[in-house]
Amino acid sequence: MRTPEEQNGRSVGVYVTALEPGSGKSAVVLGLFEVLSRRVGRTAFFRPVVAAADPPDPDIELVRRRYHLPQTYQASFALTAADLTTGSSRNELLGRVWEGWSAVAASADAVVVEGTDLTGSPATEVDLNAAVAVHLSAPVVLVVGGRGRTAPQVLDAVRRDLAALAERNCEVLGVVCNRVDPATLEAVRAGLASAASGVPTGALPELPLLAAPTVGEVAAALDAEVVAGNPRDARPIERVIVGAMGLPHFLGRVADADLVITPGDRADLVAGTLAAHLSGTFPAVAGLVLTGGTGEAVEPVVRELACGLAGTGVPVLAVAQDTYDTVSAVNRVRAALRPGDDRKLAAALRLFEDHVDTDAMLAGLDVTRPTRLTPLMFEQRLLERARADRRHIVLPEGDDERILRAAEQLLLRGVVDLTLLGPERDVRSRAKALGLTLPDVRIVDPATSPWREEFARVYAEQRRHRGVALPLALDLMADGTYFGTMMVRRGGTNGADGMVSGATHTTAHTIRPAFEVIRTAPGVSLVSSAFLMCLPDHVVVYADCAVVPNPDPEQLAEIALSAAGTAARFGIEPRVAMLSYSTGESGAGADVDLVRQATALVRRRRPELPVAGPIQYDAAVDTEIARMKLPDDEVAGRANVFVFPDLNTGNNTYKAVQRTAGVVAIGPILQGLAKPVNDLSRGATVADIVTTVAITAIQAQG
Repeated sequence: MRTPEEQNGRSVGVYVTALEPGSGKSAVVLGLFEVLSRRVGRTAFFRPVVAAADPPDPDIELVRRRYHLPQTYQASFALTAADLTTGSSRNELLGRVWEGWSAVAASADAVVVEGTDLTGSPATEVDLNAAVAVHLSAPVVLVVGGRGRTAPQVLDAVRRDLAALAERNCEVLGVVCNRVDPATLEAVRAGLASAASGVPTGALPELPLLAAPTVGEVAAALDAEVVAGNPRDARPIERVIVGAMGLPHFLGRVADADLVITPGDRADLVAGTLAAHLSGTFPAVAGLVLTGGTGEAVEPVVRELACGLAGTGVPVLAVAQDTYDTVSAVNRVRAALRPGDDRKLAAALRLFEDHVDTDAMLAGLDVTRPTRLTPLMFEQRLLERARADRRHIVLPEGDDERILRAAEQLLLRGVVDLTLLGPERDVRSRAKALGLTLPDVRIVDPATSPWREEFARVYAEQRRHRGVALPLALDLMADGTYFGTMMVRRGGTNGADGMVSGATHTTAHTIRPAFEVIRTAPGVSLVSSAFLMCLPDHVVVYADCAVVPNPDPEQLAEIALSAAGTAARFGIEPRVAMLSYSTGESGAGADVDLVRQATALVRRRRPELPVAGPIQYDAAVDTEIARMKLPDDEVAGRANVFVFPDLNTGNNTYKAVQRTAGVVAIGPILQGLAKPVNDLSRGATVADIVTTVAITAIQAQG
């Protein structure tokens, strides 16, 4: 059996473990992996022991899917709980763990290792976790549970657990006290420096949301039939309530996020609960469970009611058990962080980021920021930068489901402050029907806002030369995009720093008000666009692919300078390629001359900016071809900002690369405006919206 020192190019490992059950270490694992994904080019996840090979371990599946890890599920663990009872020697078990670790570590720069769940013999598993951590030379992040403990009890547990790890020769990287009573949080923090003997620490308050099971978890645990709705989309359950009394009394007792359990023949309660949810004036329940029948045993009228009211978004389940047994089974369901549960994941990550000094905790790891920049690293760094200096972004399409889901994630993560536009009752009813929470969101209805007249007067004055009178301006200010653009123009407390729109509107509808109202930044004469193209190991900029159809030399130079600025703003040191079908002096013609003139203008205005042109794409990216076509050029073969000669070429190229190479294309990012406004594709996903809002916030910071 090889020792860790014998592995060539050994990965850095972090071993996350607890010495007792119920610590909530999954949230700590997620937080650490999130931080490492921004700092390390290739990350991996490994568990020495899982409960069973099937069903899949939820923590492995969460990390694999969220961070798009190439490793298979089977490669992500070494042993199951059953393997620990076969009589194998400790060395045999450690050997199998080492082999599994080696396989995932071979292609990773850092590996987060999660210890066992301590569901068997705690003493045995503590010894095993310590032995594995020592064998892998992986420093330990110790998670200490704080639930149900006073501050002195939490601190005593920290001292006890650190002593136990020291006895077993474990190196401790940090201590995280998790699920601490918020009332004792400050006392725990105050005592940690002493209790942990100088080891970096963090203390996370108990967050009920993370301990609450979802309707999807209940459906899986009870093997329930889904009568209506989608359990996976439902909010976490805060309380279980049995429906047995008459409808008027029952509705008076229902609260938000309740799971209602009622006999399957109570058509009155089913119809009343769903109708109350739909009304927007009653609490929004998490779901309904009908007891005493599945399949044909569910009363046909009840099934018809549930299916007819499916638009409420409330999942309706049916189980064969009676009500008492169902309540007991639901109360035994264990909540977990799972892939796709965006609300819980966002809340867990913000909790970790707010309460753990990860820079101090990871300072002891030998990891350096890589020269490669993967799409995952880039996207995570965008969120990190936006969150570090929060800006206020307005989203005009406040009734769109994708916008609402993205807004919840952004608010829960603390990435930005948000204003949603639309009638407040409609927006909140829509969010409630989707089971969403929108903490601290501002909702403004352009049609009734007192700002509408003010915005109309300003707009009419600004557009008077175009014949715009006050009545027309007043009509335009009822439109969310125009109203949102005026909020950006105003800025400050009652305004916004940037706007993102386009989920349900055309590009022209999104950017026309920006051209009219915000206009270009000082020293810039042209608004253009850029895409951030996330290639497998680096990010490049394509411009212009969305706005300017046939730029002249002046405009093309302006696009190049703006694109270089966009690259620099997002951490890419610009090396600009002015693209053409000819390289250097090898060709002639009007199209080549246009690019040649634009390149000369760029050099004249920014002599320090590395730029090459005219240059063909292959010479811009391939060093061997560059040596032949444009030797000794500092950009050729190394370009990362690509300026296309016209919109036709740029738009087709970005889409071809995006679709055929599976590249993530972020944009279009509008560049050149005095304040940031960005457009979404009408096919944008929730993740696209989150990223675009973060980009807009970073533009506003600058």
